[in-house]
Amino acid sequence: MSWQPTRQGELTLQQQISTWITEHIERGDWVAGTKLPTQRQLAMQFGVNRSTIQQALEELKSAGILEAKVGSGIYVSHDSWHSLIKQTQPNWQSYIDTSLHKPNYHTIQIINEYEQRDDIIRLGTGELAPSLLPTAEIEASLKALSLQPKTLGYSSPQGNDRLRKAVCDYVEKRGIHAQPHNVCIVSGALQALQLIAVGLLEQGSIVFQEKTSYLNSVHPFQSVGMQMMAIDRDEQLTQTLAQKKRKRQAVFYAVPTLNNPTGRVWTTREKKHLYEACKQSRIPIIEDDVYHELLFREVTPTIKSIDDSGQVLYIGSVSKTLSPGLRIGWLIGPTTVIERLADIKMQTDYGSSAISQEIVLHWLQSGKYEQYIVSLRQKLQHRADLVEAILMEKFGDIAEWDKPKGGFYIWLKFHAPIVDKELFTKLLHRLVLINPGYIYNPQDTQHIRLSYAYATDEELKSGLQILHETVDEAIVKHKKQNLEK
Repeated sequence: MSWQPTRQGELTLQQQISTWITEHIERGDWVAGTKLPTQRQLAMQFGVNRSTIQQALEELKSAGILEAKVGSGIYVSHDSWHSLIKQTQPNWQSYIDTSLHKPNYHTIQIINEYEQRDDIIRLGTGELAPSLLPTAEIEASLKALSLQPKTLGYSSPQGNDRLRKAVCDYVEKRGIHAQPHNVCIVSGALQALQLIAVGLLEQGSIVFQEKTSYLNSVHPFQSVGMQMMAIDRDEQLTQTLAQKKRKRQAVFYAVPTLNNPTGRVWTTREKKHLYEACKQSRIPIIEDDVYHELLFREVTPTIKSIDDSGQVLYIGSVSKTLSPGLRIGWLIGPTTVIERLADIKMQTDYGSSAISQEIVLHWLQSGKYEQYIVSLRQKLQHRADLVEAILMEKFGDIAEWDKPKGGFYIWLKFHAPIVDKELFTKLLHRLVLINPGYIYNPQDTQHIRLSYAYATDEELKSGLQILHETVDEAIVKHKKQNLEK
């Protein structure tokens, strides 16, 4: 062995020696279990101090390539090949741990996983049951469409021109006056939030929201450095916003019609109060209005409809009504904002699905969409009535709730603070999946978001029975723990 490290190279003596030993193991010259020469022998061979040899060997031991046997010496580890392979691959976990986007709550990761199983009763799912989707009608629409070659290419940055015009006509009925240049077609409401986060706000900006919010279960703003701030919409709102905002950028995220997850509906007065409070501090409002078509009674005007200063960004979508799989929504705002967000959208996905846009255009222009919505509301009303009847029969003495006003959800509040990971897990073991309140407000231990939109009637009855039994056990345990204190 005539090789010796050089003091003129870019690598240190220690690095050169570590590499030389590693190469001998990789070539198979030193197989697993081979005993290395002593530190003294290696130091003399390489013409270096023993401390240099010791540092090189320690580095290889920490990597799992070498191992020490007390009183015997240094050997090639039996796991050396595995350790060497790991060294030649990127450390993907370090990439993941330091990446920009925050991981979701473990509970939500489990929910996303188990929602794919057919044997699970889904009592919290925020989408329509397959039986409620107009599958046959959409299939018929595909046959009725006359696609031009250009249609199958990329759409314009803001989306299909005719679809944007149809959206303007549609939202006019909501009191929103917009032109096609005020509309950007997006791949669902969540993409609209992501575009706003990266396209309009600087790091450290404040996103005001209500204490219980859908935004706590996803991270479009948190992952790009925004500060989420929950506040009360009380009489001091104007002063609170001004005090909290100070000189920083800020927006207010609002779901005023059929809030997710609470199902609450703001009054016209509440909407005007928020608008005026935000106007005082020049805080833009993001109005997420994706559920309004599912309101069982007449809707109130949108915040956007009273906007005379261009401070409201309005989000609509067909994901909660026609089909989540189409991935089509819209964002309405000032022209400069829309052009900016459309530019970012083209940089990230080159536009929403052209065929999906054609389908939605057909449904809006033909009147099919509004006819379908009437029928859908009736079916959801039936489901809401069924679930509320079960709740009144089984849960009246242990929980409270508001009568559902539409949409998908009942915000069920138990009298005892028993909604935790243990309850979630016990229900999962019995094949019942819930959305616990703590994913929308980390301090919430009393609510679950109960959905009547997905499970069948029989699954709703069975699932609610299992929920009642499991909650009863949790309440007994909670009372026992209180007595022991």
